[in-house]
Amino acid sequence: VVTSRLKGRRGRALVGTIASHIENLITGVTKGFTYRLKVIYSHFPLSVKVEGDRVVVENFKGEKQKRVARVLEGVKVKVEGDDVVVSGIDLEAVSQTAANIELATKSKGYDPRVFMDGIYVYRKEVGLT
Repeated sequence: VVTSRLKGRRGRALVGTIASHIENLITGVTKGFTYRLKVIYSHFPLSVKVEGDRVVVENFKGEKQKRVARVLEGVKVKVEGDDVVVSGIDLEAVSQTAANIELATKSKGYDPRVFMDGIYVYRKEVGLT
């Protein structure tokens, strides 16, 4: 049971936040969390590799420079064809790693309706894969 000394809306918000974090910790330890990302390209074929605690994206929009995303501690990343599977027991670390991978392939200055190349989250699951 989570309670707060604060009254009103702020107290209820704080209680709800802490209760949600505790539920996520329990779910993570018992079942785990998995995020699935899809590699999408239309102009240049993308290649994604896992090197230690980094995810390396090569040939993004024909760039010679490799793009790198950091993998947080306690998170496993696998590349399965056009899918990148991020899994672990800490929801915040798993979701931050997925966000790092998405941000590594973000394009500035391009029309997103035409240039959809990138890596995007398409499924969030409870349970390790």
